[in-house]
Amino acid sequence: MEATESYLESVKKQFLYYKMLGEKAIGQLEPHQLFVAVNEDTNSIATIIKHISGNMLSRWKDFLTSDGEKEWRNRDAEFENDLQSKEEVLTVWNKGWDCFLNTLNELKPEQLSDIIYIRNEGHTVIEAINRQLAHYPYHVGQIVFYAKQLKNSQWDSLSIPKNKSGNYNAEKFAKEKEIKNFTDDELKRFK
Repeated sequence: MEATESYLESVKKQFLYYKMLGEKAIGQLEPHQLFVAVNEDTNSIATIIKHISGNMLSRWKDFLTSDGEKEWRNRDAEFENDLQSKEEVLTVWNKGWDCFLNTLNELKPEQLSDIIYIRNEGHTVIEAINRQLAHYPYHVGQIVFYAKQLKNSQWDSLSIPKNKSGNYNAEKFAKEKEIKNFTDDELKRFK
């Protein structure tokens, strides 16, 4: 497999992994917990989701042909929570992810060196993808951390459970060596 094809396959799996982590965290919460903000400077999970979705729609709609900071985007409004239900939050979440993943799935390896613009700053397609590979997991991490705090001791671990690293490693090392993406097992584990 060509390196650019391998890169695209790898990042698609990584983004799907972080999408799954966010959904597994959200799924453990009571609907009202999505709207909890501990102070004025803290965003609720619903607000974080609204921001991620707004970013995805702006960055990935007409990705190769228009600036990633669309004129119609109102970033500041993304931090004003007007969502009222868990269903609305999930609709916003899915709208952003669908736009992003559809665009990512349509990219061809030969387009990875094309130049796109975000706020008039040129990026190769690879740089733009990597920029979001840092941005989206950052916010998904916030969602997971916040959800874990809200659930307290009733949390179902999304990674290696506490005090289970030895078991996890023993299981991994009991298998033959193989080349695969780290997300392959994780995505299967949570289906």
